[in-house]
Amino acid sequence: MPKHLHLPAWLNASLTALAPVIWGTTYIVTTELLPSGRPFTAALLRTLPAGLLLVLWCRRAPAWGDWRSWGRLLALSALNIGFFQALLFVAAYRLPGGVAAVVGAIGPLLVMGLAWAVDHRRPPGLAVAAGAMGVLGMAVLLLSPTLAWDGVGIAAALLGTVCMAAGTFWARRWRSDLPVLAFTGWQLLAGGAMLAPVAWAMDPPLPALTTGHVAGYAYLSLAGALFAYTLWFRGIALLPAVAVSSLGLLSPLTALLLGWALLGQAMTGISLLGMLTVLASILAVQWAMSARRQGARA
Repeated sequence: MPKHLHLPAWLNASLTALAPVIWGTTYIVTTELLPSGRPFTAALLRTLPAGLLLVLWCRRAPAWGDWRSWGRLLALSALNIGFFQALLFVAAYRLPGGVAAVVGAIGPLLVMGLAWAVDHRRPPGLAVAAGAMGVLGMAVLLLSPTLAWDGVGIAAALLGTVCMAAGTFWARRWRSDLPVLAFTGWQLLAGGAMLAPVAWAMDPPLPALTTGHVAGYAYLSLAGALFAYTLWFRGIALLPAVAVSSLGLLSPLTALLLGWALLGQAMTGISLLGMLTVLASILAVQWAMSARRQGARA
């Protein structure tokens, strides 16, 4: 492993946490800056340009005859980028950021379940309890009377959470020999290519873009895809999948805070209690997985 990756576990976790914090801004950028009613176009413009930039920069790829590596790369591209980004923007257009929080909270539990079912690795009891606490905290957040439900949006958020959890687990299990930047770039490029025909068929043409539209798309691509996914896949390579997945809870928390700070969405005392519960669950999962790593080395 390159020397620059030998950082304390807490610092690796902190860097990885930046990714879901950035993704949490997707909701407010989508509703406030992007043209309405074009979720698949937004997903396409977020991923494809960033992937092309990274692939051209790195100029690294799996060997052309290594069909197993290419198959795995395409599967991860579909889970982490193609399906997830499409579903994310459907939810972002239809839901306030906080409503999708409760379904997003099941991500760590899904990853624990996959680790148990596929690798026969029983997660620490504290991690399971903390994951359940995260779901409870997100449920408490939804008790706010200002939040509204939308069936399609909730279904999209749920399916997106399943895709992201599976992609996180399998990206950790199928470790690639590619550098992180190349691994990220190829997933963004392939996932964006999968989104292109869907955007063409499902979304209306783009209107004349304003400065705000261009700024929104550029931010989502450069910060939300190129930078954030690089940090995310770097974290997957260095940290347990369960620990990485728990950090994803920071995304809906960020969305909720931005809605309160910038859009005037109400936050009650019980909402604050739910937020503190979620943060406690994230810290507990990180502590439990760190303790397991240290025990394995002993």
